[in-house]
Amino acid sequence: MENLDENIYHKIQEIFGSIPAKFSVLEEEIDIEQQMEYFEFSKIHKNELSKQEIIQRKEKLFDQKISIYDKKLLLVQLAALEEVTAYRTIEQYLKNPDAKLKKWAILAFQESRMVLETSLLEENQVFISTGLGGKGKKLRYFIVLIYKKDKNIGTVQHKVISNEFSYILNKYDSEIEEIDYNHNYSKLKVLIPINIPINEVLARAINECNQFGDFIEQDFIITNVKVLDDNEIHDFLVKKNKKKKNE
Repeated sequence: MENLDENIYHKIQEIFGSIPAKFSVLEEEIDIEQQMEYFEFSKIHKNELSKQEIIQRKEKLFDQKISIYDKKLLLVQLAALEEVTAYRTIEQYLKNPDAKLKKWAILAFQESRMVLETSLLEENQVFISTGLGGKGKKLRYFIVLIYKKDKNIGTVQHKVISNEFSYILNKYDSEIEEIDYNHNYSKLKVLIPINIPINEVLARAINECNQFGDFIEQDFIITNVKVLDDNEIHDFLVKKNKKKKNE
């Protein structure tokens, strides 16, 4: 197996000792770099004004004359407030945001909700975000299944992958969102609960497929950071084959 990032489940276990009873998942697919930019920007600017000054400026979020930078600033400042008014303002803006600020506004809205819930419930809320997002208590993963070189892959094999992966994933309360078939590999987007042992599930699904012709490699690519394009997958497989030859 080849992982392009560490398993988020293990990261959470390292931090909290176990999966928190209450947590929220960022559902939208937002580039990790943009997420990091948002939180770094927030860390620097969120306390520059008083609560009263920020609330007084909230209507500027809907003013078309205000610059994108100033709106980014106002969004992170509103998101940091333990105020329902701030939450509702971001929520209203998100219904019709500036095109360049849609994902920024989504991050602000999620942060605002978490801050507000922490304040109202008097307990820390855990917010989990990955590049590919998720749905409910499930995270979204991008998977590449690699075909064996000496096998002829066609419609029959594609159907086997669809049927067997759907069958196995369903047993783990998981689901396939998308499948795309290539000459040398298949690409899948799947939703899997955060506490499910992903490697075990995928290995089982591959084994089920291989009962119908042994055509999929046991190694696979999996990431929850981004969807890889065909060039990235090709480069990864070339490096993998070179590594095997040198072993």
